[in-house]
Amino acid sequence: MTSVKVKFRPSTVDGKEGTLYYQVIHNRVVRQISTEYKLFVSEWDCHSETVVIHHLSTEQERNNYLLSIGSRIKWDKDRLNKIIHTLSQSGTFVTDDIVMRFHENRQELSFSAYILQQIARLKRLGKIRTSETYTAALRSFSSFMNDSDVLFDQLNADLFAEYETYLKGRGNMPNTISFYMRILKAVYNRAVENGLTEQRHLFKSVYTGVEKTVKRALVLNDIRRIKGLDLSLKPTLDYARDMFLFCFYTRGMSFIDMAYLRKKDLQNGTLSYRRRKTGQQLFIKWEKSMQEILDKYPINETEYLLPIITKRDEDYRKQYANGLHRVNHLLKKIGKQLELPMPLTMYVGRHSWASIAKSRNVPISVISEGMGHDSENTTQIYLASLDTSVVDRVNKKILDLL
Repeated sequence: MTSVKVKFRPSTVDGKEGTLYYQVIHNRVVRQISTEYKLFVSEWDCHSETVVIHHLSTEQERNNYLLSIGSRIKWDKDRLNKIIHTLSQSGTFVTDDIVMRFHENRQELSFSAYILQQIARLKRLGKIRTSETYTAALRSFSSFMNDSDVLFDQLNADLFAEYETYLKGRGNMPNTISFYMRILKAVYNRAVENGLTEQRHLFKSVYTGVEKTVKRALVLNDIRRIKGLDLSLKPTLDYARDMFLFCFYTRGMSFIDMAYLRKKDLQNGTLSYRRRKTGQQLFIKWEKSMQEILDKYPINETEYLLPIITKRDEDYRKQYANGLHRVNHLLKKIGKQLELPMPLTMYVGRHSWASIAKSRNVPISVISEGMGHDSENTTQIYLASLDTSVVDRVNKKILDLL
């Protein structure tokens, strides 16, 4: 009988963090594996052997750290259980064999396990959204591999070519395939930098580019139609429409930035916030149209400005994610009702502001500043597929000369 338990050793100094360790028991012989994971007493549940996550926004950085510790514990326990399973199949073994295998050369680390490590690292850095995209890529790759592990020295270009074929067979579009491949490539390159494997250019034969997407911007008249739609008897649709318009009014503010706007960010007629994606700070003049939306809803009981994150006792990140899903679902209903040329989502609001600004001959530098892009190159890429009508008009003039 073999078991693995996670134990907490409190600090001998009051107010200091304690440490976690693994207790491995086999045939009544006990061994300990120390870790560098440090927690306060209130952050560990000894009965369920899990990290306790707090939900106060003021502790968000600490929560990110705790999330990463939880992920690393899960990875460590999975690895220990696989070691135990392998040893049990090979015959008789002792507890020290388990510990020794656990500490063996990092070359035995599987590709999927390393991705999990990177997900935990991103959470520690507070890059939650990026960690979620890595999780999506890992889930897709693990499905392709039937949840079996593959070591770094077993990776080859043929494997990723087969994975690309698998994704195509599931109906994934080129940009979706590229999305997964670029994440896996980034993880592999980081493993090369860390000395886990050598650079063998495994992704040279798969698609990692970005194709122009279908136009996702509305013209000004469509925005007017959305604004003028009578939704007085449909409060849920009205709410979704308000969130869309607020995005448009605030120069295409992303939904996550809207969700985390704080009341104190609005002072002296100016809304100031820092983009969660880039860290860039933006300032927006508070207009009457923005205030009209705010006045329609009860004052938020939390520190946040808009009625998106409204409950103190529920996970803020989950409230944001559920809110985005709900709003996009409702916006698509509005889009169908108005027979818009594309599915209506919050992202369409951001694209539309940029596209309409471009159609009014607003300089790229101004659009870039307004949207909080870190460079004009980003804005150029962003606008590349939005509106080709200007080019079409020029082409017609040229053809008319023939």
